Amino acid sequence: MTVLALEIGSSSFAATKVADDVDTDDIRRIPIPATGAWDRCQELLLEVAGGDQVTALGIASAGPIDMAAGVIAPGDVPEWRAGFGIVRAAQKLFPEAQVPLALDGVCLALAERSFGATSGVMDSLAIGVSDRITGGIVVGGFTLVGRTGNAGHVGHVLVPGFDDRCSCGGRGCLEAVAGGLAVVRWAREQGWAGTSVPELLDAARVGEDIPAAALGRAGTALGRAIASVAALLDIDLVVLGGSLAGAGPVLWKPLGEAVATHARLSFLPGLRVIPSQLGDVATVLGAGVLALVGRNA
Repeated sequence: MTVLALEIGSSSFAATKVADDVDTDDIRRIPIPATGAWDRCQELLLEVAGGDQVTALGIASAGPIDMAAGVIAPGDVPEWRAGFGIVRAAQKLFPEAQVPLALDGVCLALAERSFGATSGVMDSLAIGVSDRITGGIVVGGFTLVGRTGNAGHVGHVLVPGFDDRCSCGGRGCLEAVAGGLAVVRWAREQGWAGTSVPELLDAARVGEDIPAAALGRAGTALGRAIASVAALLDIDLVVLGGSLAGAGPVLWKPLGEAVATHARLSFLPGLRVIPSQLGDVATVLGAGVLALVGRNA
């Protein structure tokens, strides 16, 4: 009997078998195709399953989602923006399988609570900062999913002092300032010639002014958003992962300064923001946790 995990991310699909000894080499990842998204996704799943009978498939998807209906509408998969019934499609592929679906940020929180830095606390926030920004909330030991399954969309918390236009149609969202795509876009608008997050991180590390400034404003925005969410939820631990989390002091120093400036209520002085140790596999690991919980429910 085989349990699978699937991540629908902002730039790729990732899948793996769920096992005690799984490591990063066992996770298969493919770019999101321009067309034929489900065809490529099911090919990936069948390859990972390897002919085994699949009894559970946990799906972590970028939002928005409709968890009850089993429908996802990730903005970075053009064919699915109007909604795709991924749970029904997966059940056709694996008729014997239970197929629980959750937001990618929910699965991020599940992974941090099961394998990462939040395992010893009851209340926490996990944030992933890569091309987009994801978030997952744990309160009282329970991972919040919300009315439609979209709780944790911290990337769309409004950040005071910023008015950048967001892909959601609003302005001043955290993702519009601190998401990797937004950071690169802002740097290019200031005259930087690079085109990708890895290039920008490398340039900032060697002291290029514009990339450093782009990451600095991202850090400030993250710190302000974290202080606001911590006050709302009464949490004292935030775990930050994703590609931008590895930027070093150029991001973390302004982040810490913003937290110190704004987290001033009497219950917030102990607020900690720490880097995740799970790397870029956290979300698919959380999808595996989701699959196991769903199978055993």
